[in-house]
Amino acid sequence: MKKKFNWLKFFYTLGVILFLIGTLDPLEGSVLIALGSMVLVAASRYKKDRHYKAFRIHAMLIIIGVFFLFYFSSLGGFGGTSSLSWWWGILIIPYPLGWLMNVILLLKRAFYKNKGIGDP
Repeated sequence: MKKKFNWLKFFYTLGVILFLIGTLDPLEGSVLIALGSMVLVAASRYKKDRHYKAFRIHAMLIIIGVFFLFYFSSLGGFGGTSSLSWWWGILIIPYPLGWLMNVILLLKRAFYKNKGIGDP
């Protein structure tokens, strides 16, 4: 008997892998982290997972933080000899905050029995 391929589980796993690969270098891998977060949101949305809203909030935080990370980089950074104050760095805080919340949720899903799509 042939089992049907589960595309949603594949995309969930792909999102986790992209997220983890981006984590190896959080600055250069920020695009992979944002992409992995968006894939996790899509997979959890179509599966009607109970953690969908949490994944969506985390992805929005990551995308906002990564946007400002690239924006400030295009302006030459902030602090030091730059014309931007160090206080502008506050706008990057959603990126590590969303990343940390996503890591906690993924660890929670990995170690506790849930009825989500990413459970073993």
